[in-house]
Amino acid sequence: MHCSFQKYTLHFKFLAGTSRGVLRHKDSFFIHVSQAYSSKVFGIGECAPLKGLSPDEGEDLQAILSECCEKLKRSGWQPESEDDIFSWVHENIDKSLPALRFGMETALLDAFHGGKRSIITNNWSAPPYQPISINGLVWMGDPQWMLEQLKDKLEAGFDCIKIKIGAIDFAEEIQLLAFIREHYTADQITIRVDANGAFNQTDVYTKLEALAKYQVHSIEQPIAAGQLTLMRKLCAHSPVDIALDEELIGVMERQDKISLLEEIQPQYIILKPTLIGGIAASREWIALAEERQIGWWITSALESNIGLNAIAQLTATYSTRLPQGLGTGQLFHNNFPSPLEIRNGQLYYNTGKTWDLNFLI
Repeated sequence: MHCSFQKYTLHFKFLAGTSRGVLRHKDSFFIHVSQAYSSKVFGIGECAPLKGLSPDEGEDLQAILSECCEKLKRSGWQPESEDDIFSWVHENIDKSLPALRFGMETALLDAFHGGKRSIITNNWSAPPYQPISINGLVWMGDPQWMLEQLKDKLEAGFDCIKIKIGAIDFAEEIQLLAFIREHYTADQITIRVDANGAFNQTDVYTKLEALAKYQVHSIEQPIAAGQLTLMRKLCAHSPVDIALDEELIGVMERQDKISLLEEIQPQYIILKPTLIGGIAASREWIALAEERQIGWWITSALESNIGLNAIAQLTATYSTRLPQGLGTGQLFHNNFPSPLEIRNGQLYYNTGKTWDLNFLI
């Protein structure tokens, strides 16, 4: 099999603020897999580590990608099933490289299914083309801009709003929640907040009490990852349900996943395939969570439409009523034209549109 990769820089349409800083652009590496060098049938996968967060983000990633592509080419291996692909990735790509695992899984699955951007059999990108309910995301920034984003999301028909908090004055962030509740009940609009670990032991309980007054559905990662004792106490006593996010990064072994879930006992976990090890790893987290009556939803992590397409197809293989976090495809000036389309708070696969990946091949 032929395998190569290409670096591509995605540019944000605005300054994307989080509690970890402001993002202006991000790099992705697109893995190209085909049966022969000149084949028009090819699979594309996105390896999109996040700077400062992904275990495999670093200067040596391109060398690792080159080595991985050479290993695939030299092996003479040909997949006979989807399980063959997951096994090859598991055996040949280290668990410390979750973004690479996800990118290679996606590229191989795409090629295996005929290079049509069909990654997994599902009812979102295939008949009956059922849309996926998603949350609208309000990025951090000055209060006025956050309010403008909020109004735009409400007008666009989202009934679940996620607000990133923790970077500006907390009282000003609360005002955004107050604005929603002045106009919409909790039955009409679901509010999620994401602190990205910004709270600390001295203020977290006070802030959770304040958030609860506005009937917030859940808060993602209120404190920084690694504080297991405090996180367990929060999950047991918080007036707002807690969803683990960054806490899952770097937890690769099955027994370690079980230990984490049973020690903390969260209400929800957030699954980002790029950060936790890809499709197979996400499936394992979901199975372990459901065995313990822990809720979950899947979220993209600033991938282009290529990565978002794969994550959406994974999501569509499950029956869940919770809105998913799959709306990042509209963030970039230079994203790839694709059938992905957001309407009225739902992500659609619009068969009237086509993929344009010419500048990747």
